[in-house]
Amino acid sequence: MNKKTLIKKKDIRALTKEQLRDFFVENGDKAFRGNQVYEWLWNKALHTFEDMTNISKQTREMLEKNFVINHIKVDSMQKSNDGTIKNGIKLHDGLIVESVLIPTPKRTTACVSSQVGCSLDCKFCATARLKRMRNLNPDEIYDQVVVIDKQSRLYHNHKLTNIVFMGMGEPLMNYKNVLKSIEMITSPEGLGMSSKRITVSTSGVPKMIKKMADEEVKFNLAVSLHSAIDEVRTSIMPFNTTFSLKDLRESLEYWYEKTKRAITYEYVVWDGINDRKEDIKALVEFCKYVPCKVNLIEYNPIDDGEFQQASNSAINNYISNLEMHDITVNVRRSRGKDIDAACGQLANKT
Repeated sequence: MNKKTLIKKKDIRALTKEQLRDFFVENGDKAFRGNQVYEWLWNKALHTFEDMTNISKQTREMLEKNFVINHIKVDSMQKSNDGTIKNGIKLHDGLIVESVLIPTPKRTTACVSSQVGCSLDCKFCATARLKRMRNLNPDEIYDQVVVIDKQSRLYHNHKLTNIVFMGMGEPLMNYKNVLKSIEMITSPEGLGMSSKRITVSTSGVPKMIKKMADEEVKFNLAVSLHSAIDEVRTSIMPFNTTFSLKDLRESLEYWYEKTKRAITYEYVVWDGINDRKEDIKALVEFCKYVPCKVNLIEYNPIDDGEFQQASNSAINNYISNLEMHDITVNVRRSRGKDIDAACGQLANKT
């Protein structure tokens, strides 16, 4: 049998620039050819070898024979009246994830996914109803940002300004690939975005928060807190039995000690779940441990079940108590209410 028929094509974006350079040298070409291909793959985000115009046809055919570019495709797109765009993203193996463009007058934010499904089991989240299939590769995360940057330029006339890892999945359960994707997003050889404009939002994996602090990452950290009382938090986020608030608090103190960067707490107030005085008091206490701000998030209901948005008076009680203790608080109004904008809603329909 001809050996050539047995070549299994490799994912070319899994290779480093050095590995690409070595490949060309091994195949009798010059090392700098690897630099050219690397630029096409990342900086120019090309999806076909054919379009690499500064490379000979023979070289492009050699690449085609040995490698594949596993790029993503926008499978569905929903546009909201408020300018929010929700993308159903089809991966090379047919699985679906979501990414969202969120516009405000001064900026556009990409909300990207890090897993197909999720490792965790938050009861209020549509993604948790999906089985966790796999982690996303760094290039699949990177491609979501490329897609949303193009949409930002097309529909809002300016480049993408911010990125939040708040889509499907728990980013810190896909630690290595998330950090690699951020490395490429911020690299001058990639998209050249500033780390300060990137926020990784975690449900709180203490060991990995400490690891990030040790690695001196430059991006921002947000924590989906939702309750500062263990019993309440465990009832809505069952993994809290493993990653308790005490452990979370210690990891956040460590993060601040190492990075000197304040933390954002994401917090949804639900009717009858965390809207009592003791809930507010516990949050105020938790906020005293490290410099932080609180984002109170309006909930996008995923069904008519137990999780429903709390009353305005409950939200106002939170705001007044936090402000009384000099804690910065913002209210994040729900976006894309007229589309399936809650994480996991779109994928649950496919």
